[in-house]
Amino acid sequence: MLKKTDLLSQLNLGRRRFFHSLGLAGALVLGQKIVPGGAGAAPMERPRTGGGPPRPWAEAASQKLPPGRPGRDYTPVAVPNGSSLPFKTRRGVKIFHLVAEPIVQEVAPGLTVRTWGYNGRTPGPVIEAVRGDRVRIYVTNRLPADHTVHWHAMLLPSGMDGVSGLNQPPIRPGETYRYEYYLPRAGTFMYHSHHDSMTQDGLGLVGMMVVHPRLSRERRPERDFALMLHEWRLDVGTDRPNPNEMTDFNVLTINGKAFPGTEPLVARLGDRVRIRFGNLSAMDHHPIHLHGYSFKIVETDGGPIPEAAQWPETTVLVPVGSTRSVEFLADNPGDWIMHCHMTHHMMNQMGHGLPNMVGADFSGLEEKIRGFIPGYMAMGSKGMGDMAGMKMDVPQNSIAMLGGQGPYSSIDMGGMTTILKVREKLDSYADPGWYEPPEGTMTRQATKAEMEADGIEPGGG
Repeated sequence: MLKKTDLLSQLNLGRRRFFHSLGLAGALVLGQKIVPGGAGAAPMERPRTGGGPPRPWAEAASQKLPPGRPGRDYTPVAVPNGSSLPFKTRRGVKIFHLVAEPIVQEVAPGLTVRTWGYNGRTPGPVIEAVRGDRVRIYVTNRLPADHTVHWHAMLLPSGMDGVSGLNQPPIRPGETYRYEYYLPRAGTFMYHSHHDSMTQDGLGLVGMMVVHPRLSRERRPERDFALMLHEWRLDVGTDRPNPNEMTDFNVLTINGKAFPGTEPLVARLGDRVRIRFGNLSAMDHHPIHLHGYSFKIVETDGGPIPEAAQWPETTVLVPVGSTRSVEFLADNPGDWIMHCHMTHHMMNQMGHGLPNMVGADFSGLEEKIRGFIPGYMAMGSKGMGDMAGMKMDVPQNSIAMLGGQGPYSSIDMGGMTTILKVREKLDSYADPGWYEPPEGTMTRQATKAEMEADGIEPGGG
C-alpha cells in the first residue's frame, strides 16, 4: 500500500511529465524547431550527481554529442597575425597539443623580442571547438621553469582547472600533462599560465579559446575575428620584456603585433562581423574604439548578453582578465582605424620617458648643437606628430614612437592599433590595399573663393 508521501510524489512527477509533453506538442504545433543549444531550445536534462546541484560539465558529458566540424557546424575564426591550433579526432574526442617554449618574435618591423609563448608564438594559437565537444589537450613544457595551463572562464572539473599546487602538481620542464573535459557552453574564453603568473603571463604565455554554438539557428557571421590584447615593458635597445613592470608599459600589441605591424581586418560590404577581444594584460583595461561604425556588445566570457540588454556603442571597454565580443553589419566601405583610446597605448617604444618640450623655443639652438652633433634636429616643441614621418636613427632593436605609412602621409599612431578595411567587391579576404574614396566624399583643402562665399575669412579670424 502506497504511503501518502509516495502517492503525492508520483502524482507530481506525472503532472510534470504531462506538462512537459504538452509543451513539446505545442512547440511542434506552432512550428518551433527544438534545437539543442540554439535559439528557442528546450532545456536539456540536467543529471544530478551525489544528490547535489547539476554540474555543467557533467551535463555536457551526458549528451555524448559528435565532434563539431569546421565549415559544417561552425565558421572558423580569422586570427590576424596568428593562427588556430590544429586538432585530430580520435574516438569522438578532439585532440590538441600545446607546447610552452622560449620563442623569438617580431613585434613590429625593426623590433624583435626574446620571450615565452605557445607553439612558437605569442599569443598562442586559438583553440576552436563546439559546445558539447569533448577535448583532450596535451601540454608539453619546454620552458626552463615549471608550468601549468588554466582554462580561463571554462566550466570544468576542479582537477582540470590548472592552478599549480591547488588543482595539480606543476608540469616540470620536459614533462607533458593531459587535460580532458567537455565544453558545456559556447563563448569566447582564454587560456594562460597559472604558475608564477606574473612572470609567465607577462612573458606571453596566453591565448584564446573559442567555443562555437552547436546547431544554432542564428545567422553565422561571415567574418569572425579573434584579437588578444597585451602590454609589455621593453627597454630601448634590449630584446627581453620585463615581466616585473607594474605601470610603465611601452609596447602595446594586438595578437602580438604593434602598429604598423598589425594586419588589417578585411570584410566585404554586407558581411556580418564579429570581433572577439581578450585581455590578459598585466594591469590595464583597454577601451577599444572603432571608427566609422557602431556595434553591439553581444557577449562576455561569462556568456551571451540577451538582445534586450544590448545597446549601441562605438567603444568597448575590455577589462583585464576578460573577453568582450562585439557585432555589426559592415555597411560603410572604407579604411577605418581601430585602436585603444588610452592615448599612450597608441604610441610605441620610444614614446616614453621623454621630457616635455611642447612650446619650447629652439631659436638658434640647433645651429649651435650641430657644431658638435652634425645633422642634429630639436624635436618635440610641436608635439610628437611631426616625428611620425621622419626617418630617424634609433637604437638597435627599437622602433620610433609613431608612424606607419598611409596612402597620403605617415599615420601618426602606433601600439594597440589596427585597421578595418571594408570593400564592396572582394575576390578574397587578403589585404585589398588602400581605399579610394568616391568623388566628392573626401576632405580637401578649401579655396579662398569658397571661403569668402560662405563668409569665412581666409586664414582664420
